[in-house]
Amino acid sequence: MDCNKVGGLILRLRKEKDMTQKDLADLMNISDKTISKWERGLGCPDVSLLGGLSKILGVNIEKLLSGELNPNEQDRGNMNQIKFYACPSCGNVMTSTGATSISCCGRLLKELLPMPENDEHKITVEEIEDDYFITIQHEMSRDHHISFVAYISYDRLLFMKLYPEQNAELRFPQMHGGTLYTYCTRHGLWKHEKLKKGARRVT
Repeated sequence: MDCNKVGGLILRLRKEKDMTQKDLADLMNISDKTISKWERGLGCPDVSLLGGLSKILGVNIEKLLSGELNPNEQDRGNMNQIKFYACPSCGNVMTSTGATSISCCGRLLKELLPMPENDEHKITVEEIEDDYFITIQHEMSRDHHISFVAYISYDRLLFMKLYPEQNAELRFPQMHGGTLYTYCTRHGLWKHEKLKKGARRVT
């Protein structure tokens, strides 16, 4: 651990939050002299203080210890690059449009890699007025169900959460182009062919 780099990052993040050394010290129940010592590179935070310091400064512990943030390259919010993450412990779902590090329930989450639909994870699309009506013939038990459906177009994300014991069906507005994803709690993320005009129309 490079105490000079760690101290420099602490100083930078503290100033970004318009905090004095005493403000930060009071939140951590330590002396402002300790903060000053860190920022001058004369010592590094004790392991027992890293959790609280990372929360206050809004940076994860790994970045704090490295003394660098290393921002991602700008991706201009490209929806074609969207990635999905699901926590196996609590079921929390997150997305990103660029390189990131995401954790939940103490676990570092891996990006869900989509698979092409198969017979077990096939969707049926119908047109109802100006909407798509999607049905999925899939088990919906607590331990094995479709957890969410996401529809991605070039400039937006429609996200629909599904729950056990309900029917795996949903309705959403038609958009130009786009890709549909479904997430099975047992078998992972599935990618479906782009939805196009011409699905079976219901009147």
